[in-house]
Amino acid sequence: MPENQSYTEEIPRKRLERFAESCRDVVRHGLVFCSSGNASQREGEDLMLATSTRTWLEEIEPDQVAICRISDGECLNGLYPTVELGFHAGILRKRPDVDVVLHVQTPYATALGCLPSRPWNFHVIPEVPYYIGDIGRVDYSAPGSFELAEAVSRAVETYDLVLMENHGSTVVGQTFRDAIQKASFFELACQILLLGGDRTRPIPEREIQSLLELQQRRRQASQLGA
Repeated sequence: MPENQSYTEEIPRKRLERFAESCRDVVRHGLVFCSSGNASQREGEDLMLATSTRTWLEEIEPDQVAICRISDGECLNGLYPTVELGFHAGILRKRPDVDVVLHVQTPYATALGCLPSRPWNFHVIPEVPYYIGDIGRVDYSAPGSFELAEAVSRAVETYDLVLMENHGSTVVGQTFRDAIQKASFFELACQILLLGGDRTRPIPEREIQSLLELQQRRRQASQLGA
């Protein structure tokens, strides 16, 4: 424990309180239910905060926030972090421009992830191509498995939001507000697709491409600044 003490003391309690409040904000936006969903946030060069396993995000307190190393995922304050810590740490290693990772299980996005895979066009509202960009998708793997961690981490190298078959989605952002907004707009797009069915019309292709180019420029600029 002594060798870990210096790591945990680097995180002021007010940062743990702010992280817990941000997690509760995820619930206020209707993105998770009960003990579903988990979150992480970068803290310095090799530290991250993460929700502990089986935590209800609406009730999370600072003492339930795990402090872990990004490089190897080791927990430094004696808690059991979320079983999905593998892809949280993997994403933060691969995406230096990202500070927040959310795994959420919203109804409409999760429903689409339970349907047979098809080339969904999620660009039914301008906010999707502008704030999120193209959407990734990964096959189902058991929660907490190495296979799931590898698949999600690899997909997020390309996409800011990944639909996980039968398991919700994972979204990244520079802040909690950024990640929450992306998850919320994606949920709206999925709702539109499910309610409209085959009659749903995406925005014009030329507008999609223009918005995607803007999103890519924003992402490249943030990566250069990371």
